[in-house]
Amino acid sequence: MWKYINFCIICVIINLNINTAFAHLHCEASYQYAWAKKNNAVCEYKNDDGTRVDCLTKTHAIEFDFAKKWAEAIGQALYYQYKTGKRAKVILILENPQKEMVYFNRVKALSHIHNFDAEYITPDILDLSNNNECHYTKCKCHRQKHINK
Repeated sequence: MWKYINFCIICVIINLNINTAFAHLHCEASYQYAWAKKNNAVCEYKNDDGTRVDCLTKTHAIEFDFAKKWAEAIGQALYYQYKTGKRAKVILILENPQKEMVYFNRVKALSHIHNFDAEYITPDILDLSNNNECHYTKCKCHRQKHINK
């Protein structure tokens, strides 16, 4: 019994360490709202079936996602194109462009085949101040600052 309990504790500790290692600098919504502000887009547009488009412009239904979720982003963008009648666009968030560009290249290759648009953004779009806080007040970067005080 104790071996099983110790095994479970070790698994939880390993899982916590893995999740912390892959934590993002900012939440997805921080990137969405920063991009939307610069591109005159509506955030969280609700479709008639309850699904939500991350950003909607006059011409595009846009799905944002972090680099490793590239395939999921394509599927969602294409579905939002179907629901809104606007052209699908995937915007991948690359927090480490040198390592993550491989994911954007996958999206870009498929965008040519399946006729949707693709671009990427980096933390630079957030216009971070010297303290690395973005302008989206609900982002975890604001919570972390207050926790560390």
